[in-house]
Amino acid sequence: MKTVSGLFDTYDDAVSAVRAIEAAGVPRDDISIIANNTGEWYNEETSGAATGAETGAGIGAVAGGAGGLLAGLGLMAVPGVGPVVAAGWLVSTLAGAAAGAVVGGAAGGLIGALTNAGVSEQDAHVYAEGIRRGGTLVTARVEDGLQGTTEAILQRARRIDIEARRNDYTAQGWSRFDETSPPLTAREAELERERYAAQVRRSG
Repeated sequence: MKTVSGLFDTYDDAVSAVRAIEAAGVPRDDISIIANNTGEWYNEETSGAATGAETGAGIGAVAGGAGGLLAGLGLMAVPGVGPVVAAGWLVSTLAGAAAGAVVGGAAGGLIGALTNAGVSEQDAHVYAEGIRRGGTLVTARVEDGLQGTTEAILQRARRIDIEARRNDYTAQGWSRFDETSPPLTAREAELERERYAAQVRRSG
C-alpha cells in the first residue's frame, strides 16, 4: 500500500478529489479528509453532527445527504489547528491525540498521525500548517496499481504544489508546524485562502 496526499485551498476541490478517488475504486475506509473549520462554516445545525470540539475529540456521524466517505464527516478540535471537519482512517488517531492533549499527554498529534500513515515528516509539517491556514487535506492508502491514478485525480482537482507552498511559508519566516500556536481566526484563514486564490489567478 502507498500513501498519497493532496492539500487543497478550497474544501470543494478536496471533495471533488474524494469523490473521484472513490469512483476509481479506492475503498472509503482507505481515504481521509481533514478540513479547517475555523468560523464553524460546518456545524451541528448544517450537518446534524455531534461535536466534541470543547473537549478536543468526539467525532460525530453526519447525515447531510452525502454518500461514501463524506457521509461520515464529523467535528473535532486539533491542537495547533483548532476546529476541523474530518472523516476517514486518520480520524481515530487524531481523536486520540486530541483527547490526550486535553489531559496533558498528546501522542504525536497531527504530525504523528500523518507520519505514522507514511507521510514524510517534512511534508507532514507543510500539510498541518496548510490545514491551520484554512486548507483541506485528502490522504488515501492505495494499492500500487492505483497510485498513479490517485495522483492524477489529486492533480486534476487542483492539488497544491507542496514544494511551492513550503517555499512560500519559509519565505514568511515559517520553519515547522507548531501545535502550541494559537489557531487562526476565521478572517485570518479566509485571507490566507484569498491570497493563494489570487496567486492562482495570476499564474493562470
